[in-house]
Amino acid sequence: MAKAKTDGAADAEHGAAAGAETGMESGPDGTAGPGVPPVDSTLGYEQARDELIEVVRSLEAGGTTLEESLALWERGEQLAKVCRRWLEGARARLDAALTESPNGADA
Repeated sequence: MAKAKTDGAADAEHGAAAGAETGMESGPDGTAGPGVPPVDSTLGYEQARDELIEVVRSLEAGGTTLEESLALWERGEQLAKVCRRWLEGARARLDAALTESPNGADA
């Protein structure tokens, strides 16, 4: 039984080392490591959403290596964050418009 724990610990260490070697780990702020290209800050909602859909399709289709899958996952996380920011901004605009109108329907 102790041997299995030792082997599992060795596998975990090997996995962590492999992630460090490829630059696939996330930074302290949750951003993707150097192995994943950054998301363009001017990316529109629709563009980010469409690219995110393609990332999900690629992951669901399979056939990629572990490293490719991790890179796709990290890219998807970045794209989801862009979409979330756009949606939060839209919500804030709607809330502001509703507070300007006392009835919420006279706009």
